[in-house]
Amino acid sequence: MPPDLRTTYELGNHNQTTTWLECITFYQDLAARYPQVLHFEQIGLSDSGVPIHAGVVSADGVFDREQIKRAGRTVFFNNNGIHPGEPEGIDACMAIVRDLCTQPERLAALGSTVLLFIPIYNVDGSLNRANTSRVNQDGPEQFGFRGNSRHLDLNRDFIKCDSLNAQVFNRLLASWDPDVMVDTHTSNGADYPYTMTLIHTQTDKLGNGLGPFLQDTMLPHIFAQMEQAGWPTCPYVNPVKDSPDHGIAEFLEVPRFSTGFAALHHVIGFMPETHMLKPFADRYASMRALLDITMAFTVKHGEQIKQLRAQAKAAGRTQAAWPIHWTMNEEQPSTFPFKGYAAQYTPSLLGDYQRLSYDRSQPWERDIKYYNRFDADVTVAAPKAYIVPQAWREVIERLRWNGVEMHRITTEQTLTARYYHITDVGTRATAYEGHMFHDNVELETRTGQFTVQAGDYVVSLDQDNARYAVETLEPQAHDSFFRWGFFNSVLEKKEAFSDYVFEDMASELLRDEPALAAKFAEWKAANPALLSNQEAVLNFIFAHCQRFAEPEWRRYPVIALM
Repeated sequence: MPPDLRTTYELGNHNQTTTWLECITFYQDLAARYPQVLHFEQIGLSDSGVPIHAGVVSADGVFDREQIKRAGRTVFFNNNGIHPGEPEGIDACMAIVRDLCTQPERLAALGSTVLLFIPIYNVDGSLNRANTSRVNQDGPEQFGFRGNSRHLDLNRDFIKCDSLNAQVFNRLLASWDPDVMVDTHTSNGADYPYTMTLIHTQTDKLGNGLGPFLQDTMLPHIFAQMEQAGWPTCPYVNPVKDSPDHGIAEFLEVPRFSTGFAALHHVIGFMPETHMLKPFADRYASMRALLDITMAFTVKHGEQIKQLRAQAKAAGRTQAAWPIHWTMNEEQPSTFPFKGYAAQYTPSLLGDYQRLSYDRSQPWERDIKYYNRFDADVTVAAPKAYIVPQAWREVIERLRWNGVEMHRITTEQTLTARYYHITDVGTRATAYEGHMFHDNVELETRTGQFTVQAGDYVVSLDQDNARYAVETLEPQAHDSFFRWGFFNSVLEKKEAFSDYVFEDMASELLRDEPALAAKFAEWKAANPALLSNQEAVLNFIFAHCQRFAEPEWRRYPVIALM
């Protein structure tokens, strides 16, 4: 290795991570020295105006995305620094790319596979360096901050795209369409001997042939190879109670997270989580091993992975029904041979309660329950197409960023369509990543006549990106645009009444509208305590009558052609 190509980590005491400037300068110098191996460029700007970069490593000097896609070459994607306080992936990627540039045998082993990487994704957080924000973490000496310049956690932003970073990422992933993605992290949580734990795309949710391939072929290989490399690995430790003794649950990575977002594009995703209490040098070495092993597997099995992805995309074009919401199967856990430490409960010295601790002098190893099966609890009939009114610009641009094919209606027309009436919404009491997220969404499915305007958008599901469209446009999907509040204005009734006038009118409405009278009788029987509340009584009648109905109120604006 040329001595001037050592990384910050290698030059230091193995408890240091690169700065943003050191990292970008390193890659720029490397690309200038090895232009036939590495292409490195700016792909966008962060919210605070800092450049975001990406690199491409190719054994034959071909870097053009469209040329690579036309040739059907496998693409392995490594994203780093989404949480800059978890930086070992940043440093490991630097060494991997350097070794590919300087070691011909490593580069040759890449074959026709292309390595696509983002060196530091949360560039704003990377520049916000300190050693105070990771309260339970062992090193490095200085590191970046989890939030970006808008105080957003970028690993919750992939659907809502509040940050410019996420907008750049959406476009990058959709345009490159990688086959496997590894997004590097450090974990919080229980204490145990493992340095490396692994979140992967939930296999039931990934579905089609990809899920079984990941479950039965790829994961066993990764775990076995990591064991051989000296870094025994277990699934991400997500205890179902307070410690792993009682079992762990697989992480359901919904689309707000990187691996869940990648799954919308039928990309196999991994989120390695090194253990916070292990030394930074160990976390770095295990991350390097995980990246090398996963990339080598992708190179070897690239054609099979690409075929399975193509089959999944093709299946989506004709799928009759779509699962859009998943829940853990608590009745059929599997097992995992887990290595743990004895959990102890002792009186706290701080307050009147029992505190949990782990005794490393009492290691244990046994099979524990592993809840890794998930069932679809909400499934919707697939429409032929959705119609998104042009007024909802923020939704349309996110569909566009993700490569969703759309065409615009050329003339005004009236048609029959399925639509949703929103009967109830349960919203979080406090902001979640800048939004008032809707945890509970209840709907009535109805059919009606609609006049659509010239310029409105038709989203056919006969396309490769059908899954992204379905899981963002169906309101009950885990991370739909509706849940994130993109359609909140339809939840607001626009007209009101004066109670002294409407009191007499309400009696007329109950006389003239039998359906309203029946609903009101049910409501009175269910809510006797509210009968003394004039506002509650009149609001119910006003909201459910037909004479003064507002058709747009609580009607989800996206309609479906069946």
